[in-house]
Amino acid sequence: MSSIFLSGSIAYDHIMDLPGFFKDHFLPEKLHNINVSFFVPDHDEHFGGTAANVAYSLALLGEKPTILATVGNDFERYQKYLESVGISTKSIHVDQGKKTSFAYIVTDKGDNQIAAFHPGAGAVPYGDVNPGENAIALISAGCIDDIRALPDIYRGYGSRFLFDPGQSIPALTADDIRNGITDAEVVFVNDYEFELIKVATGWREPEILRVAKTLIVTLGAQGSRVITREGETLVKPVFAKEVIDPTGAGDAYRAGYIKGMTLGWAPQKCAQLGSATAAYCVEKAGTQAHRFSKTDLAERYTATYGETISL
Repeated sequence: MSSIFLSGSIAYDHIMDLPGFFKDHFLPEKLHNINVSFFVPDHDEHFGGTAANVAYSLALLGEKPTILATVGNDFERYQKYLESVGISTKSIHVDQGKKTSFAYIVTDKGDNQIAAFHPGAGAVPYGDVNPGENAIALISAGCIDDIRALPDIYRGYGSRFLFDPGQSIPALTADDIRNGITDAEVVFVNDYEFELIKVATGWREPEILRVAKTLIVTLGAQGSRVITREGETLVKPVFAKEVIDPTGAGDAYRAGYIKGMTLGWAPQKCAQLGSATAAYCVEKAGTQAHRFSKTDLAERYTATYGETISL
């Protein structure tokens, strides 16, 4: 069992589906003065947050990750849930003076999303971390102070870390982003987030790969780009049996990728496992509603990529 540390958010997610497309609600000539209301017929609350989502899929994959996050005085029901699915909450800090983070997420028929996130207790820095040199550590969207501090901490311990700034990119400076990318084992972005990073830092693939080992750009239903210093590979997706909700698919992908790392796999094979794991997530509403056995996952992987794996 590898030592896996996950920093990021733990949040109550309010997920809604728009029965149409966002683009139909915006007037190009009025983008400077937006006043839009979406009618959403359904609403569900789910357990979510980047760190908890990744931990959930890693638990399905047989791993026992350590979550580095701060929650609020309303965490008790989430805590009971996490423990019921085999995820330890001992490492999670509780701030009794604040509420746990929450997010409101609206998804349209084109799988485009608009979200609003309130950090609450999640904005409180985690503090001291001692991962050890053999750890695998994911730095994902959440507390901005943690995103700034953790790359230096992990470098100091010689830990392999993965940088996944995601929704936190707009709150980070160019130097914050460059610092997180530098010495990263993997940098995770989707294609939109990659454009934000390019604008913020001026760095594109060559500059990133001079200081990081691997760049992963996820493309939704088109798969993912795996870019290393040796070249680029387009990893085709593992198609879902039915697409219900794409929310959390990226976190499931990261869990699969990290599991591949624990097995000593090359980046392309890790990305393929990430794609297989993500397929289960989009088949359910909510970021932690999917289920799979390692046997079933291996069979779906083999059906897509033509090679057998042992998990």
